[in-house]
Formats: sequence, structure tokens, C-alpha cells
Amino acid sequence: MINFEEELKKFHPSMEVEEVENAVREHELTDMTDIMVEMLRREKENKQL
Repeated sequence: MINFEEELKKFHPSMEVEEVENAVREHELTDMTDIMVEMLRREKENKQL
């Protein structure tokens, strides 16, 4: 059986939405938009050469 008292002791509340947003921004994650912008920048540089 589940011991609810023990489970409550283990509980850690999840981050609030704003905290998650801040954590993600701090890590400067690369997403598909960043990859596409970089690819287009490189393509443009190659055409100018």
C-alpha cells in the first residue's frame, strides 16, 4: 500500500512557469530558428564570395 506520509515527505513542488522560462533563457539553448538563421547567414556569405 502507498504510505501517503512518506510520499508527502518526498514531494518537491514543480517550478512556476516564470521560473522555468528564466531557467531556459539562462542556458541559451539552440533551437531550429537559430539553426536556420545560421544556415541562411552562411549561404549568404558563400554567395558573396
